[in-house]
Amino acid sequence: MEFTKYIKSVNACQDATEWNGERDLQTCWKECQRGDWMLWLMKKADMCDLRTLTLAKAKCAELAKPYMKDERSLKALQAAFDFANGKITEQELAAAADAAAYAAAYAAADAAADAADAAAYAAYAAYAAAAYADAARIEILNQCADICREVLPVPYIKGVEK
Repeated sequence: MEFTKYIKSVNACQDATEWNGERDLQTCWKECQRGDWMLWLMKKADMCDLRTLTLAKAKCAELAKPYMKDERSLKALQAAFDFANGKITEQELAAAADAAAYAAAYAAADAAADAADAAAYAAYAAYAAAAYADAARIEILNQCADICREVLPVPYIKGVEK
């Protein structure tokens, strides 16, 4: 099976399918600038063990560490590295992830309460922030793609032409 047909068969998003075009798996892996797509493919095709995949995810998440305000988020990031290195179990990793999710939900609720105060400034700030955020998002995805190429094995999908 061709890689193009494979990614359609596993319901890759339309953007990924269109970007891939007629690229084969190896070319796609070398040229992809979307670390999120690469992580998704590795998991979907079950191409590597969970610890290796978790290491790649942790290294990508580490890019956001300067913005992590809650200690539970930082602990979850450390737990991901610890799991990847065999220091904790999958259950301990799940517990840290649950705590971080709670922290994120709490932060979102807190932010929502502050939103009323910030509403007057939102329209002005949104325009400037949107352009910056989009550029930052693209840069982070590029960095994640490089991390994936560094950490993850060269992809191979049984039955898919290289």
